[in-house]
Amino acid sequence: MIAQVVRDAMVPEPTMLAAGANAQEGGRCLVNPEIRAVFVCEDDGTLIGVITRKTLVREVVAAGLHPTEVILRDIAEPPIFTLDVSLPLEEAFHTLEERDLERVPVVEDGRLVGVLSRAVVQRRLAEDETADPDPDLGSLVL
Repeated sequence: MIAQVVRDAMVPEPTMLAAGANAQEGGRCLVNPEIRAVFVCEDDGTLIGVITRKTLVREVVAAGLHPTEVILRDIAEPPIFTLDVSLPLEEAFHTLEERDLERVPVVEDGRLVGVLSRAVVQRRLAEDETADPDPDLGSLVL
């Protein structure tokens, strides 16, 4: 079995907006119920942070600000944790489990390249286990 890395299981091209985009643009992305977070990046792809519906309510709506006047760079929450694209998949899974994280941004040289989901990694590792017969059974004939 070839050791897999984070790149093999991540979802590439996550929803992202430029740091200079406004909160209204972020809200438009978050209207889609499948999108739970929008990553905010510099022009070169460097990850600054993330915004969620909760971020927009707290930082814009509750503050009485106009969404076209609030810049995402100013309200994006820094990522709690990121994973490097070349980290072994099994190690990434253990990290997600230990930190109780469901989804984590994946970076390469500081630039956002994807998102890794604990559920996807779990499924991927389980598939690998079932694909590889137990070497201890050898040529057992029943």
